[in-house]
Amino acid sequence: MADRKPPAPVGPDFEPDALDARITVHEAAQIVEIDYTGLHIGSSAEANAFYDRVEHRIDASGEPLWFFLADTTDYRIDSSAWFAYSRRSTDLHEAHSMGTVRVDRTPGMGAKLASWRGTDRENPNLFASRAEAWEALRARPSLRRLRPGHVPSHHKVDFRRRIRLDPEAGICEVDLSGISFEHSRDVNDIFNWIEEAVRPTGRRWYFLYDYEGTRIQQPAWLTYTLRAEALRDAWSLGSVRYAAGSETETDIRLRAESRTTRPNIRNTRAEALERIAEMKAAAA
Repeated sequence: MADRKPPAPVGPDFEPDALDARITVHEAAQIVEIDYTGLHIGSSAEANAFYDRVEHRIDASGEPLWFFLADTTDYRIDSSAWFAYSRRSTDLHEAHSMGTVRVDRTPGMGAKLASWRGTDRENPNLFASRAEAWEALRARPSLRRLRPGHVPSHHKVDFRRRIRLDPEAGICEVDLSGISFEHSRDVNDIFNWIEEAVRPTGRRWYFLYDYEGTRIQQPAWLTYTLRAEALRDAWSLGSVRYAAGSETETDIRLRAESRTTRPNIRNTRAEALERIAEMKAAAA
């Protein structure tokens, strides 16, 4: 496909198998344990690869809500990686965390934490040992049983009017303007309806998306990424978005770094159509 690219390079510590060794899902305790020990995150691409893998493991679990226990002893984050790391970390915890604690086993940390107790430097989520951190999480109440069912935000009849197929141009135009993806239900509904529109054609399409005013909320991002990839693999010759707001564009570009698809974001519909013409020419 014309919008494919090699993912940004990452070190061997950020290959899936190496990252899986650092991520342990404790089903019974409802804890995801992440071992950062000695890890050096040297680039934005490595930060994105790291959090892509954590999100993959969460998706594979079938449960969206977890406690997180992170051992950050002797880890480093370069300045070039900090923006992606902090943004993806915030996104992960806003969408999936019932509570997060951190372990720092640096020599002398226990005494330091004790000296901070009762002062403005006290951090109730930082511990000097895994055992203390584990005990603190186990004392917290699970929120899973309180999780409400997702109420759909969009209606099929209304949304199907936003999908237009142009067989002569080979373009499927999808109007996502003003759409807010609040949660996984919204994502699955909309991608199901897009797939229902293109499946009877039996062909691949260039996808043109209007993103003006589109918002992808943090609880929806993981499902959005997976469904967009599945749509591309099954039905796409290439995809271009236009008029994305700055926050949405930043998130899309960050998440594209560690993946094999170009973000292909343009300012206007005319520029997006020009990009599709370029992809057609490259594929000819």
